[in-house]
Amino acid sequence: MISRSKMMAVLLLCIAGAAGQGIAQKKVTRRPDAAVLQVADQALRESVQQYKLLMRQLPPEKLPRTYEKGQLLTVTPYAWISGFYPGSVLYLYEYAQDTALLREGVERLRQQEKLQTVTANHDLGFMMYCSVGNGYRLFGKPHDKDVLVQSARSLASRFYPKVGCIKSWDSVRSLDGKRMLQFPVIIDNMMNLELLFFASRVTGDPVYRNIAVTHTETTLKHHFRPDYSSYHVVNYDGETGAVKSQETQQGFSDNSTWSRGQAWAIYGFTMVYRETGNKKYLKAARRMADFFLHHPNLPADKVPYWDFNVGQPGYDPDWNFDPQRYPEVPRDASAAAVVSSALIELSGYVKGKAGSEYLHAAEAMLRSLSSPQYRAAAGENGGFILKHASGGVPGNVEVDVPLSYADYYYLEALMRYRALGKLQ
Repeated sequence: MISRSKMMAVLLLCIAGAAGQGIAQKKVTRRPDAAVLQVADQALRESVQQYKLLMRQLPPEKLPRTYEKGQLLTVTPYAWISGFYPGSVLYLYEYAQDTALLREGVERLRQQEKLQTVTANHDLGFMMYCSVGNGYRLFGKPHDKDVLVQSARSLASRFYPKVGCIKSWDSVRSLDGKRMLQFPVIIDNMMNLELLFFASRVTGDPVYRNIAVTHTETTLKHHFRPDYSSYHVVNYDGETGAVKSQETQQGFSDNSTWSRGQAWAIYGFTMVYRETGNKKYLKAARRMADFFLHHPNLPADKVPYWDFNVGQPGYDPDWNFDPQRYPEVPRDASAAAVVSSALIELSGYVKGKAGSEYLHAAEAMLRSLSSPQYRAAAGENGGFILKHASGGVPGNVEVDVPLSYADYYYLEALMRYRALGKLQ
């Protein structure tokens, strides 16, 4: 690990002339659709009841992962998904002002605090900002701010100036199992940068922000093809920063586009534009969103398949893909939830027809996700809200099931959409 002074010196060189340091442009006022607002309110009301059902089933110190074959599967707070359940509970409390949700949310936040010094995980943004970050947003407790700043400090320890990125996994084999990835960085990591921007904002210390911007610059350079479709994993040489390979761990093939990876990219670059005001990132977010929305394989209901290129000529998996196991290509409701939330924000940064199109696409996704096809009926789905999400299809893990992060970003999107109505 390098010293903080050396890290600062390298970072200043890395970002010189790179990212504008202003504040994002004033948001365009968008008028929500009254019918979609009604859909959102109904979905949130029923989601409160679903999560009360889920709350009653959870053992202490356990958090929901998924619901399969009539069984609730859980994780410990140390899992990368641990922040989504507390964050979802707090979104529902914010909506309903229900004291049972408040008690549950606060209790779960306290369980997350032990994670603030974890340095072996690049997902502290998911784990802490989606949970404690929402708590601080709602209640403004100085203690929660301190927890978040320490979490950012822990996350920043995984930044390597020679590469210009936060290292995702310490070691992992390629999907075909033939080689060890030396310095893997996954597109998901864009989502964890929001914690770093927060830490710089509340402390005045630029080091966290500089790491986030440098990581963004490196990601923009190496994680995207000319059409702004994304690679899931870029494997770097840890000593020189050179790109050794561009591949996948959760997509169909190395040259295909994993839909949730593209969703992480759209959301992440929209957020970085908000934090920096650099229009390069706004342009990138728009190109990534346009790829997603205009792809010929995006279904009419705008809930994507788990990968945009499954089974197409020229996209051959490195794993044993069995079409008999998946006679219908699995959808991923979590990708639609992430993108719908991102597009609501993105629409506010883009003037004219293009911005309206982003909002209309988000509305279409929310309508689909709120329909009986994707949103569970009351008392079903183990208390989870959404159905038909997919986690790790190549490993046949969490395929066509509810997932905690699908629920989280769906609730976030609903709350963001309702907020549009309050701005009128």
